[in-house]
Amino acid sequence: MLANVFVPSADSLLHLRREDHDGRGRSHWFPWLMLVWSIWVFITPLLAPGAFPHWRGPTLVGFAAFLWLFWYAYYRNRRHLPACVLGIAAIGYALTPVNPGAQGFLIYACAFLAFCAPPRRAVMGMAAIMVAYSVEWLALGLPWLLLLNAVVVGLAVGLMNVSFARKMQVDSALKLSHDEVRRLAGLAERERIGRDLHDLLGHTLSLVALKSELAGKLIASDPVAARREIREVTRVAREALTQVRSAVTGIRAAGLAAELASARLLLETDAIAFRYDIAPLALPQAQEIVLAMTLREAVTNIQRHSRAHAAQVTLVSEGDEMVLCIADDGRGGAIAPGNGLSGMRERIEAIGGRLRVDSNARGTRVEARLPLPPSAAAIDPLAPDVAAAAA
Repeated sequence: MLANVFVPSADSLLHLRREDHDGRGRSHWFPWLMLVWSIWVFITPLLAPGAFPHWRGPTLVGFAAFLWLFWYAYYRNRRHLPACVLGIAAIGYALTPVNPGAQGFLIYACAFLAFCAPPRRAVMGMAAIMVAYSVEWLALGLPWLLLLNAVVVGLAVGLMNVSFARKMQVDSALKLSHDEVRRLAGLAERERIGRDLHDLLGHTLSLVALKSELAGKLIASDPVAARREIREVTRVAREALTQVRSAVTGIRAAGLAAELASARLLLETDAIAFRYDIAPLALPQAQEIVLAMTLREAVTNIQRHSRAHAAQVTLVSEGDEMVLCIADDGRGGAIAPGNGLSGMRERIEAIGGRLRVDSNARGTRVEARLPLPPSAAAIDPLAPDVAAAAA
């Protein structure tokens, strides 16, 4: 039961932070780290023994209320954040006459306020909180230098969180745009497939049906002409199979093309120059999928971690291998094998390929090598049909 208390709801601030960190739960420790600064609520009155003789009881009660609001702000519905901000600020106002260290609660209030409203309104709210607190502080005759510390730190933390909240919004919009690019690419490809199949097969099948019907009528009265029509049907059918084979090759290449379009959008939106050089290879479906997923994972890592200025993708054939290379000029460094890199390697090795990752101060290079098929017939699912037709 107690463990469930620390499971953030789907609409909580902590859940939002985890989504921003790719859903890997890397921010579960963040609230507890932030609580470290609340220790000044207890240290400040100890720096002036005797000046605030009755601070302990009210401070303990106020701190308990603050902990509840702090937990609620992080782990429960974000729509209650404004109430949590007002509650934390009220604790700070109420405790300041007996404990000036309560100024720390105002800093927490500014920090949470950044996630309650659009940037301009959030900044205005922070200013209002600090102006009201300054009036109380000066009315109590407390040292203005300590007040300056609270105002500067509170506004600095609040503005940093405003920037962070804005970045999360931009990242969310960018993710939606990437998903839309993939959706539109898939839609365009389905439309292209429909047009190609209609153009390729509509006329051909009509011709096959017509000549087959004619051959059936001639088989009794003119066997020679009937055989001629049957041979013509065979020729037209073989041509249709060749055309469909070419269309299938184009369909398979669309997966890599869609990932290249998505990669360009992702990187250039993040001010990373992107270039690619893709050789016109007829890729089998298994290799096509693996290369597309490898490209997606590598480009995502460049955008998130590399701090690169430029990236390049190449796909070439070398001997009996196809080589996909994704390189950047980022900060490089030691590579910690995570789920993405491990999954990439497993997919490549599962179809007989090899993955190599080199990373240093000049950047990172990801190289995937996959075996080229020995012949087009060996990779073409329509090859058995062609052979049967030829026989």
